[in-house]
Amino acid sequence: ELFDLVSRWTSVETQARHLRLLSIAFFSGSIKALMSTILRPTKSLLQRPASATLRRAVHTYTSKKKIDRQRIVVAVGGNALQRRGERLTIDNMLKAAVEMAPTIAQLASEHEVVLTHGNGPQVGELALERSAATFDVLGAESMGQIGYILAQAMAGSGVNAVPILTQVVVDPSHPAFQDPTKYVGPVYGPKEAQALTEKLGWVVKQDGEYYRRVVPSPPPVEILQVEAVRKLLETYPECLPIACGGGGIPVSRVPGSATALQGVEAVIDKDMCGAKLAQDLQADGYIILTDGGGIFRNFGKPDAKEMAQVTPEYLQGTKAGKEFPGSMGPKIEAAMQFVEGSQKTKPGAWAAIGDLKDAAQILRNEEGTLITMNLPEKVVWRDRGIEEEDSMPKLPKLTQDPPKYA
Repeated sequence: ELFDLVSRWTSVETQARHLRLLSIAFFSGSIKALMSTILRPTKSLLQRPASATLRRAVHTYTSKKKIDRQRIVVAVGGNALQRRGERLTIDNMLKAAVEMAPTIAQLASEHEVVLTHGNGPQVGELALERSAATFDVLGAESMGQIGYILAQAMAGSGVNAVPILTQVVVDPSHPAFQDPTKYVGPVYGPKEAQALTEKLGWVVKQDGEYYRRVVPSPPPVEILQVEAVRKLLETYPECLPIACGGGGIPVSRVPGSATALQGVEAVIDKDMCGAKLAQDLQADGYIILTDGGGIFRNFGKPDAKEMAQVTPEYLQGTKAGKEFPGSMGPKIEAAMQFVEGSQKTKPGAWAAIGDLKDAAQILRNEEGTLITMNLPEKVVWRDRGIEEEDSMPKLPKLTQDPPKYA
């Protein structure tokens, strides 16, 4: 079928060459062999109207051969779009996204990738601008904003990204609504926090020596657009779906109706939602990209040591991540949830946590931490040299000025 497509626009001599190359690719099972030997040398072919058909045929053909192409959900934090020391503007977010795009594009060229992202800084900024808006609306606004920025940046790397406005059902009776714990937005002093509570009805709690707004963070129950993501992966392999940004738009079902929905004032953890998305899609892997590497023992201390591979059992036994700064704890929990929850439908499913800049090395387990069920030793420590140890993440130094966002 592939040869028939190629032969429509090529000479007899070129047809014979392509037939030989197709035979080689068939037996080697190499997607790279197919793409590089057929599509790249025949540049004029790529410019013909049927080139998209040929690309889809190549993808379908090679997918049937079960080549080392995995379905992977990749989660990046909202802070990936806010470089340190810069204001949170559209231009600055786009610059950061353009820097990140080649890393994601490389993964998407070799695997079936679905991208999800955080929205902490962005939704906090929107909450300040529109204090009367509910968090389901703010989540939708930030999802559209970030989806547009990521799609534009990915286009520059030759990837057609498709952002999907994703609604996620939560249980309105979940205990999280009785005791909000998710910090959002900037920090406030005691008087300012009290004023905001009285004026806007916010729930405010102490966060260290300052105060911040808190909202409920219930777990995701159902991702309503998951089948749309699946269809895109199956019928449009050239695209990169972007879904469940910021944990998705929190909604609940209207009592007495099988179809009606209503928005919910909450923020769903994006790593937990990413884990559910990966499980629902029966993904092979789930990668959480951070700005601080993988999972460490004694993080930030002189004797810090990174886990190269680890089982959920070991992580649960040591409560790894609970004392880490930032949000490493929820990331570890989300990774374990995906690995353990996928074993019935996708035995061998794995998760990984590592630095954004090391995405390609994470897949080869050269960087970051791989979480898998199939590890007799329970944990394998990464052996680094002295120079590498000097470059390991350190605890941030505290300053007198409070951070704008956490």
